[in-house]
Amino acid sequence: MNHNFDVIIVGGGAAGLYGAIQLPSYCKVLLICKQEMTLCNSSLAQGGIAGVYKSPEDDTPELHKQDTMIAGGFKNNPESVQILVEDAAMAIDSLLKLGADFDRKPDGSLHRTLEGGHCRHRIFHHKDTTGEEIVRTLMRKVKTLPNVTILESAMMVGLQKTSTGFSINVRKDDAFTIYNSHFVLLATGGIGRMYAYTTNSKIATGDGIAFAHDLGAKILNLHLIQFHPTAFNDHHTRECFLISEAVRGEGAYLLNCNKERFMDRYDERLELAPRDVVSHAIIEEKNRTGSDNFFLDISYKDSDFIRNRFPMIYQKVLEQGYDMTKEPIPVTPAQHYFMGGVKVNHHSRTSMECLYAVGETACNGVHGRNRLASNSLLESLVFAKRAAGQMAELGFVNDEIATKKAADSIDLADYSDEKAVEREYRKLAMEAIEGRTSVGTEETVESGIAYIQA
Repeated sequence: MNHNFDVIIVGGGAAGLYGAIQLPSYCKVLLICKQEMTLCNSSLAQGGIAGVYKSPEDDTPELHKQDTMIAGGFKNNPESVQILVEDAAMAIDSLLKLGADFDRKPDGSLHRTLEGGHCRHRIFHHKDTTGEEIVRTLMRKVKTLPNVTILESAMMVGLQKTSTGFSINVRKDDAFTIYNSHFVLLATGGIGRMYAYTTNSKIATGDGIAFAHDLGAKILNLHLIQFHPTAFNDHHTRECFLISEAVRGEGAYLLNCNKERFMDRYDERLELAPRDVVSHAIIEEKNRTGSDNFFLDISYKDSDFIRNRFPMIYQKVLEQGYDMTKEPIPVTPAQHYFMGGVKVNHHSRTSMECLYAVGETACNGVHGRNRLASNSLLESLVFAKRAAGQMAELGFVNDEIATKKAADSIDLADYSDEKAVEREYRKLAMEAIEGRTSVGTEETVESGIAYIQA
């Protein structure tokens, strides 16, 4: 296997896969996945992908932008948001042409649902497993590309800058290999597994952010952590799983410990307020009632509708002893999304030449203080395409890539304990979050810590 590439993509979620698809066919690409490609946060996305695409006249990209800005507390980067909403139709059309199976109405037209923070029905979905469908669609395409080499169950353990690009040290099957490239695209996801309760995949340990920071790339807004208000709440285990925003979009009620609706005390948008608003309302209601027992109830809806609209959620909840067609299910806020990350421009380039970051690893300011529901998959596609476009525009120097041999000093024992290595990555990222290292935040470290603690 040739160890020299034009582009190395680290991460096999929606952002990494779509980036590989968008690169030109003459570009030699290595796609590195920490575990199997399906084990990513993108695959866990339930609700859908937002966008104005062949929509009714009462919806426009400007309205989508307005909703995104409101959800983000108007701390969003307006230019990033404009790019997101304007390119949404192109991204959705691309998925459909690749064969994505989005749900349709009886007349064959695409079905759109509603989620918190959106003023219009603009969420395209595949039942309640939209992320899985999108990843499956993109993966199917990537596997047909002769210019893309896929390396699964391979862990990046070193990233170094060279005179012509980068060298990445990869551990696979207890062996180490150095791969070289002109460009690197970090698509390693977020930091969810730093938290006791998270909806994130177990691969979300902040690796890409830690490595970028270690190289000297600027990091932005690491204190902005989104908590999803409705994760299934099992008091006996650490594991929890997402109960999609779309469940509330289809009419589910939030109930307190007394099985009473309470959102009218906190926001006129009720259960469809943005995620941060609903999460804060739950905390306030907990303080008011003295109980952390909360429930989500859609049982008043037709049981066949519930099972057909949310088959995966229905089955997972049933396995935990609850029938959502007949009773409320216990929920709690849990860490869900990371609005900060490696600082990038509108073409996803970091502060370092030839180093790019996309998806949850990156921070281009599109989400502001709080991500609007179903904008994450959209962001991954829109800005991965822009990254690929700029790399192609700048050109590749494959023939000039310096071959860098693995250092003689590499000791297998240093990497034999994979969990210990991952803990070290988490430590690096957490030190940045807590302000022990220099990070480029828009606000003070103190305010960031206070936000996390709150």
